[in-house]
Amino acid sequence: MTEHDDRSVGTPEKPDSAVVRDALGVGIAVGLSGFAFGVTSAGSGLTVLQTCALSLLVFTGASQFALVGALAGGGNPFTAAAGAFFLGVRNAFYGLRLSQLLALPRAVRPFAAHWVIDETTAVSLAQPTRRAARIGFTVTGLSLYVLWNLTTLLGALGAEAIGDTDAWGLDAAGPAVFLALLAPMLRTTTERAVAAIAVVLGLGLLPVLPAGVPVLVAALAAPAVLYVEGRRAAAKEDAKEAASPGDTRNASRGDIQNDTQREDR
Repeated sequence: MTEHDDRSVGTPEKPDSAVVRDALGVGIAVGLSGFAFGVTSAGSGLTVLQTCALSLLVFTGASQFALVGALAGGGNPFTAAAGAFFLGVRNAFYGLRLSQLLALPRAVRPFAAHWVIDETTAVSLAQPTRRAARIGFTVTGLSLYVLWNLTTLLGALGAEAIGDTDAWGLDAAGPAVFLALLAPMLRTTTERAVAAIAVVLGLGLLPVLPAGVPVLVAALAAPAVLYVEGRRAAAKEDAKEAASPGDTRNASRGDIQNDTQREDR
């Protein structure tokens, strides 16, 4: 496919301005969560420099929150880092899909990989064409990266003035926006089943498993549902094949009887 090919034949174009508007909306809304991370990180004992380094170099909010949350709870630094790592593994799977969708030049891919997160993936996949997906990925990644790091710095510097982040609810902005983006994409029964099972697994295992592990377990919802769908399809095929020989035998008997009647006449 060329750079300007659509993702599917006959897909309507989406104005660039609309893509930019949607991407900026996500970038700004989620970028404000950097305040909560800066405050939480500073409250857990990390310095301003360490807090800003996490946002600049890690740049995946869920993993960052998991790391500083575990440290704030008195967890071992290695355990906290492992939990954050497992939570960030999902970005590798996002990258596999986006590499095909965006088809960026090789020289750009290492830099673009740093922006492969929940929000950029959701915005890119929601676009009808490759051009729109590239614009959505770039605008979302750039606006979110700049604002996230800026608000992280402000949050770390003004931790005492901001106070309790739970009272502000900023830590829920990112997940809320991400879920709002995903909801319209669940069009089929299979997709809704995967989402429902993933939510049950993730929330149910959250209190008993280390940070990041429930997300990985929730990912098993997809292959589980696909396995069940495959078994159902196979059962239907077996039922059809089992019925076919009988129909063939009946048809053959009818042909023989017709031939016999013709010969008698």
